[in-house]
Amino acid sequence: MRRARWPLLLVIGAALASVGWVYLRDIRTIEAQLAGSARVIQTGFGPVAYATGGQGAPVLAIQGAGGGHDQGRLLAEAFLPEGYIWIAPSRFGYPGSPMPDDPSTAAQADAFAALLDGLGIARVTIIAMSGGVPPALQLAQRHPDRVQALILLSLAPYAPLTAEEQELPVPIWLYEALFATDLPLWALSRLSPRALAPVFDARPELTAQMTATEADFLDAMIAAFLPVTQRRAGLANEGAAIDPAFPIAPGAIRVPVLVVHARDDRLTPVTTADFTAAGLRDVETLIFDTGGHLLLGHHAQVRQRIAAFLATHVPAQAE
Repeated sequence: MRRARWPLLLVIGAALASVGWVYLRDIRTIEAQLAGSARVIQTGFGPVAYATGGQGAPVLAIQGAGGGHDQGRLLAEAFLPEGYIWIAPSRFGYPGSPMPDDPSTAAQADAFAALLDGLGIARVTIIAMSGGVPPALQLAQRHPDRVQALILLSLAPYAPLTAEEQELPVPIWLYEALFATDLPLWALSRLSPRALAPVFDARPELTAQMTATEADFLDAMIAAFLPVTQRRAGLANEGAAIDPAFPIAPGAIRVPVLVVHARDDRLTPVTTADFTAAGLRDVETLIFDTGGHLLLGHHAQVRQRIAAFLATHVPAQAE
């Protein structure tokens, strides 16, 4: 029996070594691609990484929780029409943008203003999703001369609101386990990427109605969570949005705003969208009964509404 164990142990050891080699290879490849797809500007808040693309009027695309400049790119490419150049920065604690001493949403807004200074851009339109919404609102509130219009999708709570109404689609311990190291997320992405869909509030009844383009968007969003170790600091800082020391007053924002949300969103409650829209001076709303956090089943309608909103308030520039 003891002799029989040695070949088995050798096979298991070889299999583990092979898996470990593939894991390290994949993570290094992802890290290299992530670093190579962004530029970095030095600001008074430290380096800010950003990706950019397109041509025309400038739009700042601000990523949600767990993202980075790569998720901002997906946001811009999914919802912006042609005729706009998008700039997708990594928020504090996300790839290429380390956490500064002051990681508040107010400081993040100031860092965005510094990024625009470095790029020589006077004014931008902003498209922001989820956790990107609070710093987007802060930028419009703190630097009103830099913002031309706002497009806000699946709004995350911010002070004076709280996150108490949030009903996560999976238990919090599962989020913590998945984001502890790169290995669990990598393993799932290798074995069954769509198993991670509920983490993004992409429930079976919603994925059943999504288009092929939306399926590609969902898969890319899931893939963009790796390497999670480059995003953990940012994820841990998402609570900064509800810090009462840095409240947001929608009534102080004077630019045109488009608010888009789904009533069945289990990551960010629709009450945040309701509160924001009620306080704004110049607002359009697009509220769906279904769609979840990623607005699945409605991307075409959202794109059309964003195109119409931009055509009215921020005409595209010819290439």
